[in-house]
Parts: sequence; C-alpha cells; structure tokens
Amino acid sequence: MIRPVLTELAIFLIPFVAYAIFLVATRAGVFTSASWPAHLIAKLVMGSLLLVIISFVLLAHFSGAPPDSTYVPAHIEDGKLVPGAEIRGAEK
Repeated sequence: MIRPVLTELAIFLIPFVAYAIFLVATRAGVFTSASWPAHLIAKLVMGSLLLVIISFVLLAHFSGAPPDSTYVPAHIEDGKLVPGAEIRGAEK
C-alpha cells in the first residue's frame, strides 16, 4: 500500500521539482519568497493534481485483469503451493 502512495506523491511533486530546477538553471533564488508567488504555487498545484488524476485514470485503465476473467489466488493443492492464476473467460 505504501508504494502506490509514494508513487502518487512523487507524481504530485514533479512540477515543483521541475520549477526548482528551472530556478537553479536561471540562477534565481530557489529559497526566496519572490521566486514562489502564490499564483504560481496555485498553478503548480493544479498541474500536479492534473498529473495525479491522469495517473489514476491510466492506472485504472491499463492495469488489472482483462474483462471476463477471474483471479484464483495462490493456494495449497496436494501439499504443494500453487501460484495464483488468471482464468480468462471464466463463468461467474
């Protein structure tokens, strides 16, 4: 559970890091308040939220099992561990 949270946090921070790199490249003060006006922070937050929403949509669309499939979790059969498997087109 912690990996997806950290991934989304990293995606959220991408615009802020990119702007900080821009400030370093232009030799502007990264830690001065004049470099981080409120309207710019609001734009960076909106861009970050847009990136997070896009990543959630892509994650939901392109991950997981295909339609009409059933996942059989790992189990013990005849004393041996059988890994989980995806059964396509299984009856529900």
